[in-house]
Amino acid sequence: MTQNPAPALSDPARAFLENLIGAPLRDAPLWLEALTHGSTGEPRNYERLEFLGDRVLGLVIAEWLHERGTDNEGKLSQRLNALVSRDTNASVARSIGLGPHMRLGKQARDDGGTDSDNILGDVMEAVLGASFMTRGFEPTRALVRRLWADAVEGRVGQQKHPKSALQEWAAGNRRKTPEYRVVERSGPDHAAHFTVSVAINGVGAVEASGSSKQEAETAAAAEFLRRFG
Repeated sequence: MTQNPAPALSDPARAFLENLIGAPLRDAPLWLEALTHGSTGEPRNYERLEFLGDRVLGLVIAEWLHERGTDNEGKLSQRLNALVSRDTNASVARSIGLGPHMRLGKQARDDGGTDSDNILGDVMEAVLGASFMTRGFEPTRALVRRLWADAVEGRVGQQKHPKSALQEWAAGNRRKTPEYRVVERSGPDHAAHFTVSVAINGVGAVEASGSSKQEAETAAAAEFLRRFG
């Protein structure tokens, strides 16, 4: 009986990761795990590394914010929450081109998983977890400081993803996290149409549409900022 070969890291994924960290990979199966979504049905996926990477990211950003100024605990917490949010993590993942290297099952890919904020944010944290496991804290700290520099420094002219920008706007204005809700889904699977509402308590709500849930959420966030930001 012929057994299926064990999954292996593709050459493009390896090149992407080595370019990202600036060094040859150690423990390729662990990095493969960081890129693997549960929809593949494989026994090892990114969830455990995501758990670890989330803690590493939080510590690095918290240290960074403490180092930068004298804000009180409340302001530091608001800024931290915005910078480690799934939206910001997804924005960072997009900026480095992580999506095409993620390993998803067919249904998750067909549903737009390679551009899902949830999946992109989770895999970004899993990559940080893999970096911590194979290279230690200091190199991973340097990686976070490089990738999150624009977000932390607030550089003029930075093009943020609308959902990340709205998340930071809400935190900066002492508002709760934006809430997204699918209002309507219509059309066949190959030509679906989504209408999404985004609301921030005490501010307002807007609706927007798109050919995927993610596209509609992005459009809604952009419209919310245009109207209320």
